[in-house]
Amino acid sequence: MSTPHDPRSLSAQEVNALHSLARRRAQELRREAIGDFWRGADAAWAASLATARRSAERLAHRLARHAQLRRDQTGVAPSACSHNGG
Repeated sequence: MSTPHDPRSLSAQEVNALHSLARRRAQELRREAIGDFWRGADAAWAASLATARRSAERLAHRLARHAQLRRDQTGVAPSACSHNGG
């Protein structure tokens, strides 16, 4: 016994039409998924760049503060303290 949703009750033309519809829908879903993936990847990349930028700025400030403390303690600029063999 076949029901309206039983593929055996469909003609070859109806089955082909359903397959075409399913393929088009699958392509639409793939396009949406790819778009969602790249939006998510872009957001993750932007967040990691922001974190890296903040870390670099904090390091630069710490290095500047360290250099200033060394100048204050020695009274000499760090570049003048380097050992060039001279």
